[in-house]
Amino acid sequence: MTTTIEAPGIDITDSAQGYLAELLEKQNVEGIAVRIFITQPGTPYAETCLAYCRPGEEEPADVKLELEKINVFLDKNSLAFLEEAVVDFNADRMGGQLTIKAPNAKMPKVNADSPLEDRINYVLYSEINPGLAAHGGEIKLVELTEQKMAVLAFGGGCQGCAAVDLTLKDGVEKTLMERIPELAGIRDVTDHTDTTNAYYR
Repeated sequence: MTTTIEAPGIDITDSAQGYLAELLEKQNVEGIAVRIFITQPGTPYAETCLAYCRPGEEEPADVKLELEKINVFLDKNSLAFLEEAVVDFNADRMGGQLTIKAPNAKMPKVNADSPLEDRINYVLYSEINPGLAAHGGEIKLVELTEQKMAVLAFGGGCQGCAAVDLTLKDGVEKTLMERIPELAGIRDVTDHTDTTNAYYR
């Protein structure tokens, strides 16, 4: 039975299934499956990973795919980034090669319904960071507070730059607020001006 309904857009070709089925068989573990996940999804450092998954090693929120030859668990947090991903196997004289192409791993397709974090990352990586790269700088989303305040880390050439407060933060905040109106604002992770939780004796 092949299920593609739950998998938003990942294609595991027949040749890849056959190759993976052989590998799983060699493990001699009853019910062993494959798990696909992305480390640091939505960032330039995203890596698509494929691992053996023994019974019980899957996460409770994983999406299970029951394919013809194998079972695959997909990490729930990686689903949006696995859109249009293709797992393929090309046989050659050396045995062959398993390839995983995930065009949206570094930047998922986002829309108005996407989680706020994904939309912030999308704007950072598609609009803001390319302009900073020339100066060796980059900005990462560290966390999104309950008040919808984006806490950002200014890295590389932007860190410790005297102008970071005025030019960069103003520009970044303006761009993010224009693109994502429900965002309350931004805060630098090294911003010590917020004394709401400061402790005074």
